[in-house]
Amino acid sequence: MSGLPRSGSTLLSAILQQNPAVRHAGIITPVAPMMVKLSSLMVEGEYASEFNDETRKRLLRGVLSHYYFEKGPDSRRRPGMIIDHNRMWCTRLGLLDHLFPEARIICCVRNPVWIIDSFERIIQKDPVLGSQLVPIERRGTLYDRVEALTAPNGSFGYCWRALQEAFYSALAHKLIVVEYDRLVTQPEETVARITNLLKLPEWHYDFNAVEFKGASAFDQALNTPGLHEVRKKVAYTPRRPVLPPDVVARLSGELFWRNPEKNPGRATVLA
Repeated sequence: MSGLPRSGSTLLSAILQQNPAVRHAGIITPVAPMMVKLSSLMVEGEYASEFNDETRKRLLRGVLSHYYFEKGPDSRRRPGMIIDHNRMWCTRLGLLDHLFPEARIICCVRNPVWIIDSFERIIQKDPVLGSQLVPIERRGTLYDRVEALTAPNGSFGYCWRALQEAFYSALAHKLIVVEYDRLVTQPEETVARITNLLKLPEWHYDFNAVEFKGASAFDQALNTPGLHEVRKKVAYTPRRPVLPPDVVARLSGELFWRNPEKNPGRATVLA
């Protein structure tokens, strides 16, 4: 699971977890950065000669298998699909393909206007603007916060660049791009299609009783309570943006994943 923030990845994880064939689907984990750091150790410096390709592959695969060894009840004895969530996966498709050739990458996406609007709404819930989503020196005004979020290393800016890297890569055919608006307006059809693409068994998902637990500590660490809150019923909720018109105009633009001519790698797009 990768893609853009505030675009439905937590909601989709909560829905897919209803399928008993899914062993785990949750919030962002350290698996991807752990693999990247370990791989760097094995290919650079004084230890590089100690590892051949098969050893590196075995150790890197072990990061994921051991991380999830005790996740969930009776997980040691229960097989099933693992959906690991990290924005970094869009920048590591080659590594993912090398380690897990059958893997697919779900990329949840959304109009940037509504992503930044969603960030700003949740930041404004705290009257002292204490959310660590934005560095303290960049919280002075809404404009400062938008600049910080859209910067190359910002919560949105990094993900936007990573998504484009994956979408135009030679491995784009591994992507399943899921647009937020379609997920919340056509949940049954959309999730059925995702279930088929992931080769999961068919399941009757309950879109009126969605539950997601275990994110409160993560959200609290960012001083942003409710960041991964999921409503019980899947539905589209219209609202007016809290962003000024000039910010909306700057963020508005073509949603490249909707244009078939800009999909040379044949990514699967559900929009």
